[in-house]
Amino acid sequence: MVAPQAPGAPCMAALLMPLVMLSSPWAQGRDTTAVHVYQRRSDCYESNGTHRFLERYVYNRDVFVQFDSTVGVFVAVTELGRTTARNWNIQGEFLELRRGAVDAVCRHNYELDRAFTLERRVQPKVNVSPSKKGPLQHPDLLVCHVTDFYPGHVQVRWFLNGQEETAGVVSTNLIHNGDWTFQILVMLEMTPQQGDVYTCHVEHPSLDSAVTVEWKAQSDSARSKMLTGVGGFVLGLLALVVSATVHFRGQQGKNPWKVVDIALPLSHSVMTLRQKSKMTERMRPLKSDSGPAMTDDRRADRKRP
Repeated sequence: MVAPQAPGAPCMAALLMPLVMLSSPWAQGRDTTAVHVYQRRSDCYESNGTHRFLERYVYNRDVFVQFDSTVGVFVAVTELGRTTARNWNIQGEFLELRRGAVDAVCRHNYELDRAFTLERRVQPKVNVSPSKKGPLQHPDLLVCHVTDFYPGHVQVRWFLNGQEETAGVVSTNLIHNGDWTFQILVMLEMTPQQGDVYTCHVEHPSLDSAVTVEWKAQSDSARSKMLTGVGGFVLGLLALVVSATVHFRGQQGKNPWKVVDIALPLSHSVMTLRQKSKMTERMRPLKSDSGPAMTDDRRADRKRP
């Protein structure tokens, strides 16, 4: 078996290079076609400011040779990679290119993407609910759903009446939402008693303090009383609003001197007041010292000859 050889440094510059080799029917001794896949995978790792560049070469899903920046040379992983590793290590220019990738690729991309990856923070949303609505003193599953958070490091704990619960806690794996956020379900097996308070306690790097969401165990009768009380309060509030509206409209209907605001010029308003004053003076009866008040008509009769 002949190991795949590097055709040269320029051709090896791509991060992923699938190579499909089709063997001829006469070489295989049958009238079919065999497919072989050759590819290269490059990864960058960062830990406490230290960067590592790892490049692996794969033939038919098996890694046969790799380059690790912490080692500095190509190392054969299988027998197939011995000849390849020896040939690539004597190519000085190509070997130096791989050694420089830890700075040119890893550190460079780390600085570009750090703000969006390592420094990105999205606060989680927390919701607590039972898996089914059943009576008290029956086993049930209480679910704490934590979603839409980033990064993926999160700690979820359960408390019963202030004491941490560790038995009966089941968690899903971290779920990718596909939009650079995560979600997780942490469930607690429980048998709720009247008055029990269950608390889901969530800690995340985006939070200054932990988020806690409570769930209180209530009997069906207590839940019905609470719903009845809330419904009665809402109905009473609606009745009060309707009564006040009817009363206000009734008061407006009884007032014959309903005030209507009309926007008039100031001069027109003054003139109207003066006209009303003159009309009032004309209609006012005149009083004499010796007799009853005389109107304008009687006064006119007295002046006639």
